[in-house]
Amino acid sequence: MAETQQQYYEGVGRRKEATARARLYVGGAGKITINDRELSEYFGRETDVAAVKAPLALTGADTRYNVSVHVKGGGITGQAVASQMAIARALLKIDEEYRSPLRSAGYLSRDAREKERKKPGLKRARKAPTYTKR
Repeated sequence: MAETQQQYYEGVGRRKEATARARLYVGGAGKITINDRELSEYFGRETDVAAVKAPLALTGADTRYNVSVHVKGGGITGQAVASQMAIARALLKIDEEYRSPLRSAGYLSRDAREKERKKPGLKRARKAPTYTKR
């Protein structure tokens, strides 16, 4: 549900087609909600749950803020990595000293790889139909 008027820090993260907007609410207990659902309920895979929690654990802020993430588009893992980036960017607004560890862990770098478009005459972007002599 919507939080009552509290101070929060916001960050936006993207990966492939997924876009995430994270809000870190000051004075929380470490509760993480994704699209108004619990973190482990939304992301079934343990690696995706760990990816979302990683920036908070790295900076030691995992029990100081309640995190609310709204994510849309893309697939499950893309949404998890987009959420990770959004949380990392919100942490930067709290304290600039987090920049060095977050940058070295790779949480602030946008992964620019996108799906290549399908070309005419091919089955996928690069896969050609099997050549037959007769």
